[in-house]
Amino acid sequence: MKRTFEILFEDQYLIAVNKAPGILTIPDRFNTDIPNLVNLLQADYPDIIPVHRLDKFTSGVNLFAKDANTHRLMSKSFEARDVEKYYMAIVDGVPSPESGQINVPLTESSVTRGKMLVHPRGKECVTDYKIIKNFKKYSLLYIRIFTGRTHQVRVHMQYLGNPLIVDALYGNRDAFFLSEIKQKKFHLGKQQVEKALLSRQPLHAEKLVITHPFTYQNIEIYAPLPKDMVAVITQMEKWIK
Repeated sequence: MKRTFEILFEDQYLIAVNKAPGILTIPDRFNTDIPNLVNLLQADYPDIIPVHRLDKFTSGVNLFAKDANTHRLMSKSFEARDVEKYYMAIVDGVPSPESGQINVPLTESSVTRGKMLVHPRGKECVTDYKIIKNFKKYSLLYIRIFTGRTHQVRVHMQYLGNPLIVDALYGNRDAFFLSEIKQKKFHLGKQQVEKALLSRQPLHAEKLVITHPFTYQNIEIYAPLPKDMVAVITQMEKWIK
């Protein structure tokens, strides 16, 4: 199985990797042959246990424990919200105000399996956001989540009215094209078919700040923005004035 991650941090207790988009954190319940980080890491770390999960198409910092005791301690830290989790996202529109907090509960849809909904009887869910770059029709956001609900950022951005620019479940499209940025300045030859500039949710787990369970040191683990998101931002900077 091809390695689809790079190691960002490692010691005798923990390993953090930069997960590529398109790979699962843990094995699929129905098809364990689908590429996933647990299976990849088990070749070198037989007792590896994921401390948290990222969505299949989310890239960035993914933390694993090398043994059950470390996993237990880190899980407690996550549950106590002692871990700081930061994301980068590209969204439709420009949120107003340009920074703020979304505090609305989420629950799983009873109609669509795997889809989350804002619901008053759902679980508490808190997200902070801040605009880093305003592209008039789109924005690059820096996000901190205080809870770890399924699809939290994606649903909260939809709730705000600014879904991720690619999100078939919660947004407006399943792919993003250069023609949407260049518009009138974009031209294709007669026989050409435009290829998507981005075909996954532009969501990246950029930074994780933890207190080490044994050394008690404060550790910041950082994953640089992936090439596909950088490419979109570069084109927006070039063509949207």
